[in-house]
Amino acid sequence: MKRSVRVLLLSLVVLSIAVTAAFAAPILRMATTTSTDNTGLLDALAPEFLKDTGIELQWVSVGTGKALELGKNLDVDVLLVHAPDLEKQFVEDGYGVNRREVMYNDFVIIGPASDPAKTMGKTVKDAFIAIAGKKANFASRGDNSGTHAMEIDLWKRSGIEQPEKESWYIQTGQGMLNTINIAAEREGYTLTDRGTFIKYEDNHKGNPPLVILVEGDDVLFNQYSVIAVNPVRGDHLRYDLALKFSDWMRSDKVQKMIGNFTLLGKPLFVPNAK
Repeated sequence: MKRSVRVLLLSLVVLSIAVTAAFAAPILRMATTTSTDNTGLLDALAPEFLKDTGIELQWVSVGTGKALELGKNLDVDVLLVHAPDLEKQFVEDGYGVNRREVMYNDFVIIGPASDPAKTMGKTVKDAFIAIAGKKANFASRGDNSGTHAMEIDLWKRSGIEQPEKESWYIQTGQGMLNTINIAAEREGYTLTDRGTFIKYEDNHKGNPPLVILVEGDDVLFNQYSVIAVNPVRGDHLRYDLALKFSDWMRSDKVQKMIGNFTLLGKPLFVPNAK
């Protein structure tokens, strides 16, 4: 009798495991930038994606350069990134397919309100020239992220060789919020996307140590796109789930959610799916 009961209980446990596995949500693995994670946007979107599609979104937030490497290594199924030139090369090299634009914000130069380099209201070019001329502390991501790629391009546009060996140029190798905090500790400047700055501002209850000093140049436009990792690269890739995510991000519902995602009454991203 006892043996029969044990066999019955074991059978029920095995059946329960099988049923749980059968109904477990499929998992989509994504690499994305620190800005989509730090701002809380993905925390808002992921539960809705699960509810609408039955797919669980799991992500790692790194710089765009590292995200693209994860794609090349087939460690993820899809990317949400913001370095158009690097993204297009990724697709051209056969690592990604179906690059689709979904939202944007812009980059801004932030620094202490005292503005020791007198950058307030200047063009980006003149601001970078002023920072270098003053040898004012500048915190760089230094991590091949989309923000870092933009910063390098801005130094070039300003006619200045990237000051990697200068003592005032601090390469953090960290994400955006940490880099902002390091800039604040050193009473220096940094380049950030507006969404992450608003999150930083919110963390300080609207009164942050660093403030926006330079903004509005066309060159500071910051596009975010979804790219599926090319399924011919690996049989394990969930291209079907990646496409569902891409389509979902471009849907009217989600575009409205992105536009309505605010902190301190300010939008962090602007939807622009086509």
